Amino acid sequence: MEKPIAQTGAQRGQQTTLIGIAVNVVLVIVKATAGWLGNSYALIADALESATDIVTSTFVWLGLRVASRRPDENHPYGHGKAEPLAALLVSLALVAAAILIAVESVHNIRTPHETPKAFTLLVLAGIVLVKEVLFRKMNQVGSEVDSSAVKADAWHQRSDAITSLTAFVGISIALMGGPGYESADDWAALLASLVIVFNAYHIFRPSFGEIMDESPAGAWKTEIEAIALSVPQVEGVEKCLVRKTGFEYFVDLHVEVDGNLTVREGHAIAHRVKEAIRAQKPAVYDVLIHIEPSS
Repeated sequence: MEKPIAQTGAQRGQQTTLIGIAVNVVLVIVKATAGWLGNSYALIADALESATDIVTSTFVWLGLRVASRRPDENHPYGHGKAEPLAALLVSLALVAAAILIAVESVHNIRTPHETPKAFTLLVLAGIVLVKEVLFRKMNQVGSEVDSSAVKADAWHQRSDAITSLTAFVGISIALMGGPGYESADDWAALLASLVIVFNAYHIFRPSFGEIMDESPAGAWKTEIEAIALSVPQVEGVEKCLVRKTGFEYFVDLHVEVDGNLTVREGHAIAHRVKEAIRAQKPAVYDVLIHIEPSS
């Protein structure tokens, strides 16, 4: 028997998230060690960013596990809201990390210190490459399973890549500028904190919209109305409401039929509309249909 979409999507999302956690564990060690040995706070800040990746990815993994559970007596619409909630936690963790990085950056800018070592540039170049590949893989999976949490986690990986890239630029300036430019990588870390806040908003906005039952992006409403109108004896669509819960969608539909039909006939039409929508839109978990007289 084919697995429900929520369970299939959650499993793919969890697998991808676990890969991200494993990669970040290695990167935290590499960044922190290189930053300490290479006198680069930007690289240490980058290690902190990867550490928050591990925490938030764990939240995402747990959120996906909960979201894949089937409806029960206490949760008749399923547990899908756990998925955007996990994405919101990611955005909040990003803001917290950005604030910490900014505070430490300002402190280091005001405190004289040694110029970062040149070998840190090689470390950062490798990190940017790894993080960008990880972002692309996670974002692809997030788009394929339509998961705001997985896509949020992917953007967290990209924010880490951006932090590493700004650190690379800052350290390069410090090395080329010589004495007086020692704080260039601290300025880079400060700039990176602003980029991280921007990415946090990028994650927060769609996740919050999903929790508030905002209409999903795309042509969902138009396509569902077209499917309903293609069913014989449906004369119009009076109302179509669509909301996303986790990996699945719920539809409330008012269809118009001949007012002289019997209740039994109207009931049969409603079932045909529901079957047509679920057949052409497998991500739709349920369709609630109200029959309206067309005249």
